[in-house]
Amino acid sequence: MVIGSPALMHAQPRDASADHRHGPDAPDAAMPAQASIKAQVKDFSFYYGQFQAVKNVSMTIREHKVTALIGPSGCGKTTLLRCFNRMHDLYPNTRYAGEIRLLPDGFNIVDRRVNPIEMRMRISMVFQKPNPFPKSIFENVAYGLRLRGVSSRSELAGRVEHALRGAALWEEVKDRLKKPGFDLSGGQQQRLCIARALAVDPEMILFDEPTSALDPIATAKIEELVHELKGRVTILIVTHNMQQAARVSDETAFMYLGELIEMDRTSKIFQNPSKQLTEQYITGHFG
Repeated sequence: MVIGSPALMHAQPRDASADHRHGPDAPDAAMPAQASIKAQVKDFSFYYGQFQAVKNVSMTIREHKVTALIGPSGCGKTTLLRCFNRMHDLYPNTRYAGEIRLLPDGFNIVDRRVNPIEMRMRISMVFQKPNPFPKSIFENVAYGLRLRGVSSRSELAGRVEHALRGAALWEEVKDRLKKPGFDLSGGQQQRLCIARALAVDPEMILFDEPTSALDPIATAKIEELVHELKGRVTILIVTHNMQQAARVSDETAFMYLGELIEMDRTSKIFQNPSKQLTEQYITGHFG
């Protein structure tokens, strides 16, 4: 079943602006009321078998903002990120509970009746390590377009160029589009993966530690690109790098042992967090 089908609209989404608290006792008063909401997470949990990796998380993802998920290793941030495009469906004995609603449609992403392939066109993902396909640079970017039925060579060429420009890679590869994606440097490969994600015009892009395998120069290019892309898409990023979270994100959510401890404007999280546990993590007392 394709997402957005009337059958998935059995429950109208509530007015998310009326009630969205982030974590225990954390009101949303600091968030800008005029900002549109792109995704609403409500009482959401995720299980690997009997193990509950994400515990009753409720949070709001603002449209055209960069939201960072931070926390120590094993806290559930990457697990939560991957729930947004149902990556866990690829593995056995996993289970979702609660809701992740994508607005304005209001459908529940983790409803089993939602077609995960179609949904992943709307919510793309860029992984920790660059993972270009064993294809040419052109075909890497065209892959999702072909899945969507785009077959016109001229349309493919135009949309591939548009995506590569959006990933700040066009000028570097325009004369070698037939070369393998693996011929590019690590930073270029990651931008190729971003171009591949952009080609299908997603509403959100998920970044899972996208610069952890890159050198400082390539990292700076990716961070600059993330800043530019939020004008086009909503971004949710997992990072272990506190400085990076402070640089690139508008809002930050701190997770610990599967729970959302605190979420607020990034400046407030890093300068004046509400929770002592958040402050201890930010200041390096654990992690």
